[in-house]
Amino acid sequence: MTDTPKPAEANQPKEAVEAATTDPATDEAKEAGVAEPAPDPDAVPITIDGRSFSARKGELVIAAVERAGTYIPRFCWHERMSSVGMCRMCLVEVDSGRGPQITVSCMVTVAPDMKVDTASDTTKRMQEGVLEMLLANHPLDCPVCDKGGECPLQDQAYSHGPGESRFVEEKRHFEKPIPISALVNLDRERCILCDRCTRFADEVAGDPLIHFIQRGNETQVMTFPGEPFSSYFSGNTVQICPVGALTAEPYRFKARPWDLTQIESTCTTCSVGCRTLVQASRDELLRYQGVDVDAVNWGWLCDRGRFNFEAVGSPDRLAEPLVRGEGGLDATSWNTAMEAATQLFDDALDAGGGDGVAVLGGARGSNESAYAWAQLAAALGVTHRDAQLGDGLPAAVVDLPRATIDEAAAAATVVLVGPDLKEELPVLYLRLRHAATNNTTKLVELAVADTGLTRHAWRSVRVESGDVAAVTAALSAVDVAEQLGTGPVVVVAGRSNLAESESSAAAMIRAVLDAAPGAKVLPALRRGNVVGALQLGLRPVAEGDQDGLGILAAAAAGRIDLLVLLGVDPIADCPDTDLARRALAGARRVIAIDTFLTDSSSQADVVLAAAAYAEQGGTTTNLEGRVTTLGQKVTPAGTSRPDWMIAAELADRLGLEDLAAELASLEAITDAIAANVPAYAGATRAALAAGADVLAVATGDGGAFGADRPAASERNRYDYRLVVSRRLYDRAVGTAKSPSLAPLVGDVAATIHPLDLDGLGIAAGSDVTLSGPRGSVVMPIAADAAVPRGSVRIPFNAGSSVNDIVDGSAPVHDVHIERLSS
Repeated sequence: MTDTPKPAEANQPKEAVEAATTDPATDEAKEAGVAEPAPDPDAVPITIDGRSFSARKGELVIAAVERAGTYIPRFCWHERMSSVGMCRMCLVEVDSGRGPQITVSCMVTVAPDMKVDTASDTTKRMQEGVLEMLLANHPLDCPVCDKGGECPLQDQAYSHGPGESRFVEEKRHFEKPIPISALVNLDRERCILCDRCTRFADEVAGDPLIHFIQRGNETQVMTFPGEPFSSYFSGNTVQICPVGALTAEPYRFKARPWDLTQIESTCTTCSVGCRTLVQASRDELLRYQGVDVDAVNWGWLCDRGRFNFEAVGSPDRLAEPLVRGEGGLDATSWNTAMEAATQLFDDALDAGGGDGVAVLGGARGSNESAYAWAQLAAALGVTHRDAQLGDGLPAAVVDLPRATIDEAAAAATVVLVGPDLKEELPVLYLRLRHAATNNTTKLVELAVADTGLTRHAWRSVRVESGDVAAVTAALSAVDVAEQLGTGPVVVVAGRSNLAESESSAAAMIRAVLDAAPGAKVLPALRRGNVVGALQLGLRPVAEGDQDGLGILAAAAAGRIDLLVLLGVDPIADCPDTDLARRALAGARRVIAIDTFLTDSSSQADVVLAAAAYAEQGGTTTNLEGRVTTLGQKVTPAGTSRPDWMIAAELADRLGLEDLAAELASLEAITDAIAANVPAYAGATRAALAAGADVLAVATGDGGAFGADRPAASERNRYDYRLVVSRRLYDRAVGTAKSPSLAPLVGDVAATIHPLDLDGLGIAAGSDVTLSGPRGSVVMPIAADAAVPRGSVRIPFNAGSSVNDIVDGSAPVHDVHIERLSS
């Protein structure tokens, strides 16, 4: 029973009347000293289909209604893009005090006391009319359309459509399909002009390569003449297309949705940790789909991460272990291979103890595999271990105060001192691009050349590798220094140049941290689980322990009796290829655990076939320290095994019974990590299964990270600073063994500024000789205005032999460019 307001209150504002009413429960709370909860200033009371609901200030009607549990049909609206009201499918009746009106719910925000009717006769009639118009020219090819079975148009035609059409005229016809890129096909007959693909390309990816053309009834989606839809994110348009107008070539005609089984997992193509749905049919991987996780990828995937599922089912996969015999590597049983591997461990430990054994790699596997191998190494006294190969940063980077992706996207300032994120960490690029274009975040870019984020940066400064003074000067500028003091600062720290040493890159990052005290760091390391592997023990743990390059140098000098390659190919992955070759030749024995026979594993004495992505479960840790699950969807190829299982059996064979028991199962290892690694205390199986937000974030100071500042040698005006950087598509195994991606690697050339090319008097496309302290290489040369004057840029692991002249320990590299003698 409510109190009746006094007559004097009749003219008072509603809020004052409500404040004057009494509530026994409120009185009791006051007497108990409990403060009343403050009213939510952003709450907007509305009515949805006769039910009261509290919407949010500025919320679109379609979003509020969906949050209330009622689905409004739609085609063009997508919560991650701007509203355009193109399809008109989301029409509902809305009464804002002037009577009910038909309203496009994706274009109108909620207002106090608004009444929304999603099921009125008028609403239903309007939605039926919209569907009838959309289907007037839509082809009736559902039986052969890839979208059939998961098509919103198909579903809504049944749920909201009129049941029959009044149109009997001939439908529109176009040439079908048109391959608008190597990965995406366009079927214009099916397009309903919802503007999703074009908005994504423009607003989200920043690659406006697909647009509307023509007018009126002839309007259609198309690329520009002679310019394919060559976006790194084109696969997202296929996923968000509400009809089958855009289809993915790698999945086309492979399966129906009802044939697919799926499991949620985490992409490990890079270290961003995008959540995915792994889908398979008849024990064969057929598709990856992005999952919208607000803290990470927002549903987006890069094309490399989306389409490299083909490599898992490659006929070149290692399906059984190999042991070297007189004629080379011979296939054998697991028992024989494990006996041989155990003997190699025994011999190496007998010869030099743990100091004669080194473990290299582990960043491509799960947390459980990294932990198992780190524990095995520790139990055997093996201190030389590292998940990197001289192509990242000192391991102490993961000990610096860590930022999350959300914190970076919401920071007042983001300082980018690292690689081109569009090439190496594409979905992080999307998040920071959105922050720069839609939020108040200002990007300060310190780069060796133009990157994908250069045009979105508030300040972009070209800084040569090793030039710490230039970094300090750039951040000391009055406007930049003032900006750094306006709010939270996040430093996206990575390796911009593989032709400089780790310590040189770290010194530049240290200079940024000195200029922005209190800044958090988001490590821009590329390999999928590199942060997890480093945190779980695959790193140097004490002074004198060798890192990746140190291990290779020790092996090249003959000081390593047994080198274990844990899912790495040093010849392809290490910037110093000459050192990698000498290391494999100098190590007395080599054991390789891998999914393919690579240039490095083919030189091993024992090769153990490892299970690949989607063939094993466990957890992984992304660059911000977020721990998420990996899902097993298909059976491992042949008799291949997960890395952790190999470590567990070796522990048992080497007499480490207690460790073998701890590593007895995947679940046991997950429990051991949560129990024994402080940063992972929250990463319990129960928490992960419940979808808890688990962050394994260290909050140390990174020790002396970046304190060592190697001096770069002076160069004369005839030399060019060498920049070796990664591209999204290179000759990495996942790309090379995926037929749809392998052709995208592209040509390799040394690129310099057009004015430098003119100064050399060399025509673009000509072969040149690049000479450095380590020797010389020959390759074509091209002009690129994105490369600063005085630098020459070459892609890493894309087919060139530039790594042959790189010294992994040198602070920087300068090369001389000459026309190739005829």
